[in-house]
Amino acid sequence: MCGIAGWVSFDTDLTQRREVVDAMTATMACRGPDDSGTWVRRQVALGHRRLAIIDLPGGRQPMAEAGLAAMVYSGEAYNFTELRAELSQRGHKFETDSDTEVVLHGYLEWGDEVVDHLNGMYAFAIWDERDEKLVMIRDRMGIKPFYYYPTPDGVLFGSEPKAILANPLARKVVDTDGLRELMSMTKTPGWSLWKGMHEVGPGTIVTVDRSGIRTRTYWKLDAKQHTDDQETTVERVRELMTDIVHRQLIADVPRCVLLSGGLDSSAVTGLAAARLAEQGERLRTFSVDFQGQEDNFQPDEMRDTPDSPFIRDVAELVGSDHKDVVLNPAELSDPEIRRKVLTARDIPAGLGDMDTSLYLLFKAIRAESTVALSGESADEVFGGYRWFHDEAAVNSGTFPWLAFRTGLTSERGALLREDVREKLDLTGYIADQYGTAVAQVEHLDGESEQDRKMRTVCNLHLSRFVRMLLDRKDRASMAVGLEVRVPFCDHRLVEYVYNTPWSLKTFDSREKSLLRHATKHVLPASVRDRVKSPYPSTQDPGYAAALQQQAKEALTERDNPVFSLVDRDWLHRASEVDPATMPSVQRAGIDRALDLYHWFDLYRPELQLD
Repeated sequence: MCGIAGWVSFDTDLTQRREVVDAMTATMACRGPDDSGTWVRRQVALGHRRLAIIDLPGGRQPMAEAGLAAMVYSGEAYNFTELRAELSQRGHKFETDSDTEVVLHGYLEWGDEVVDHLNGMYAFAIWDERDEKLVMIRDRMGIKPFYYYPTPDGVLFGSEPKAILANPLARKVVDTDGLRELMSMTKTPGWSLWKGMHEVGPGTIVTVDRSGIRTRTYWKLDAKQHTDDQETTVERVRELMTDIVHRQLIADVPRCVLLSGGLDSSAVTGLAAARLAEQGERLRTFSVDFQGQEDNFQPDEMRDTPDSPFIRDVAELVGSDHKDVVLNPAELSDPEIRRKVLTARDIPAGLGDMDTSLYLLFKAIRAESTVALSGESADEVFGGYRWFHDEAAVNSGTFPWLAFRTGLTSERGALLREDVREKLDLTGYIADQYGTAVAQVEHLDGESEQDRKMRTVCNLHLSRFVRMLLDRKDRASMAVGLEVRVPFCDHRLVEYVYNTPWSLKTFDSREKSLLRHATKHVLPASVRDRVKSPYPSTQDPGYAAALQQQAKEALTERDNPVFSLVDRDWLHRASEVDPATMPSVQRAGIDRALDLYHWFDLYRPELQLD
């Protein structure tokens, strides 16, 4: 896991601009605290920051084969051992034990069709000296971030927008479309908040040469007939999950699992603990909690129970070396922590304590481990969220996570000035995005109406919703130099489960039936029977009170640019509500306003609203 950056210019001698490439690369020091390197030629400059995971002494980058190609690579190829053996049989010679060298030689053997051979999470760029072209490739699910910014004579690229923005050719402009997506939670493919900047799409190859920029999609969710019966399907999911977890435990550094006490993370924990026990090792697990949460817990629209009892059950069953990271309102609301999260994410996402707690959890984990396995994405793959099972949300004619109406999804534009809301027209934008997303879903001939409907819902989550969560997790973890792996994003599992009928996904009249039964042998009964509960959020009114105080301080700044977007009257009213009874919608709105307040200070964006 690392950070990559680069610059291709067909009309400029980049050997005279090394300091700019060094500055681009330096923005990602936190993604790669172990090493730094650049590779500069007249037309191309590549930069790399390394977090050493496999072959600690031998995986330095940029990595080059003289006269052929040079590469900067972020991520992991979990099948690199098999690929190395295959390439060796084809005559390739290796000087290191790193997966980076395997991927580079894979490109030299197969060109950009190397993607058909890879299993993993990755974002990499290869300068092909033979054809004078840059090839940028991103993994199928979009686990690793990757951005590019076309220039008049080439392109800038980086793992994160901040790397690109460090180049004077890139302007920090945010326009109406950028703000629409920021406030809408629809995750438009290819979107970047910054005007002129684009994501390399998941499962996409972007090629840059003198003739311009071209894209090719090498993987997408295809509709295929599912012929396995229930027993066979459960067994296949069990086989896949076991293989995936075993592969993703491979590392030359300490590993752990993020344990929330839910079905997803508990399944990964159980499989990982069993594997390490075979090797004579004890698994480490980590959880996040809040002071007094278990004792004072109140059910809400998303959570019926606190996590702690279930976490204890799992840790006791598998015998893990477990640690709870317990946070208080002062830590969660600390403006400096908020600024660190904003710097990590480059956008004012407005997720409040769910972002700051994740960052603080990862920071604590990094003191003891370098790799963590996560249960992220299981809900998107297996259909776990509550709105999957809510008829009103499913039939709403919009994205189900927006229709379900939680504090995070409801009234997202309420904090904005009226003139800004009118310009953004969030209702119309969301409707357009929904129509576009639904039109791209492929169906099978003869598919029942129920299966068509639920295939669409599943597709929306895998092509849109999950990408917001993957980006959040990558940025928060890499901000502290922690590699988080996501077993449920293995494309083999995604493809297989995506094509199982909804009746099979819910055959026991519960959410995530396939996962529940496939991994029941490693789960305590309490977790097998637990209803879905999302990532935790503090219920302590002290957090809301701290937000209100910060909002009041911001309101004293008459000329702060944040009020070109945020409605002063709305923020004033929200800051006066009793924090003990504050609605979740208002708390989420203050969090978004404070994110915008600090983001303006950190990034100094130029707004261009139509």
